[in-house]
Amino acid sequence: MSNGKRCPWSEKDELSRAYHDTRWCRPVHDDSELFAMLVLEAKSVGLSWSLILKREHAIRSACDGLDPDICAGYGEEAELRLLETPGLIHSRQKIHMIGNNARAFQKVQEEFGSFDQYIWSFTGGEVIDHQVRAQEETPTVTELSTAISKDLKKRGFSFVGPVIINSYMEAIGIYNNHLVDCPFHG
Repeated sequence: MSNGKRCPWSEKDELSRAYHDTRWCRPVHDDSELFAMLVLEAKSVGLSWSLILKREHAIRSACDGLDPDICAGYGEEAELRLLETPGLIHSRQKIHMIGNNARAFQKVQEEFGSFDQYIWSFTGGEVIDHQVRAQEETPTVTELSTAISKDLKKRGFSFVGPVIINSYMEAIGIYNNHLVDCPFHG
């Protein structure tokens, strides 16, 4: 590890710091966690990531651990229950997205053997290190996030625009966007 400072965004609060230090830009290959992070990133549309981190435990608890196989069965009854659950983000569209994306996720698993095989195939299983030297250099959208976004939309996913997919790619470690002098870069 370098002796540099953490990425500046991570100093916002303790949850951001813990997420940065233990999860952000670390490769994820577990399908359940790949689905959970896709849902959490989708829920962040129009909101701050720190709010999602504050509500992550409540979201996971209320949504059956964000298990894609359980969430795929969500229908109107589950959506109404979630709309009334304290501590969640009460957006009807974002709640509907959970079941919708779980069903689309299962179709990808059927086609590719796993979602992991699908999502990592875009880089041949390799991490892309953008060699970011200043936070303002961090890409918010790339040709790759745009291409994946288009493919996910074609497959029936919602709340998967290029910016969200770019963030998702950081969250699951396809992108390493730690600053090069951040102690967690390598």
